[in-house]
Amino acid sequence: MDGGNEGSPLLRSQTTVDLSRNDEAVADLTGKIHQLPCCIKYEGSTSVSDYFKPKSSGMEVDGLRVEEAYFRGRKLHGTTLPLPDGYSGFILGMKSYDENTNTETSYCWEANAKFHNITVWNHDSLPSNDDAFLRTFHWFAVSKALHQEVNDVDLESLPVDQDLV
Repeated sequence: MDGGNEGSPLLRSQTTVDLSRNDEAVADLTGKIHQLPCCIKYEGSTSVSDYFKPKSSGMEVDGLRVEEAYFRGRKLHGTTLPLPDGYSGFILGMKSYDENTNTETSYCWEANAKFHNITVWNHDSLPSNDDAFLRTFHWFAVSKALHQEVNDVDLESLPVDQDLV
C-alpha cells in the first residue's frame, strides 16, 4: 500500500468552513483569547475569570506592553497583539447536521466566535519580538507582499541584471 493513509476518512472527505453566519450568532471574544505555554487536559466549561486575572505590569519590552498573571501558582508574562488590518481570528465548531451533507464524506465547520487580538503568554521570560509566536506575525507582511498585484509600472522600475539578459 503506497503512502499508508488511503484508509483515512480525512483523505477521502471534503472539508468546508462557513464564515458567513450573521454577527448575532457569532460571539465577539476580542480581549478574551489567550495562548498559554501549557497543555490543559480538560474539556468543559469552567469559571476562568474567577481564577485567571491578568493585569498590567507597568513594563514595556521591545515596544510591547507586558501583562502578568498567575496560572496554577506560576507567574506568566504576556502581551496582547492586535491582528493586522484585514485579518480576523475565528473559533470554529462542527456545523450541525444538514440533510444535504453526507456526514461520512464531509466535514463542515462554522464560526462560533471571532476575535481581533490575542494575548500570548510566556512562563520563563518576558515577551519580546524574538518570541516564536510573535515572529509568525511577520508572515502577514510577507503574504501581503507576495499577493500584491504587480502592474507594468512596477515591472519597469525593477533593476535588470545584465547577466540574465
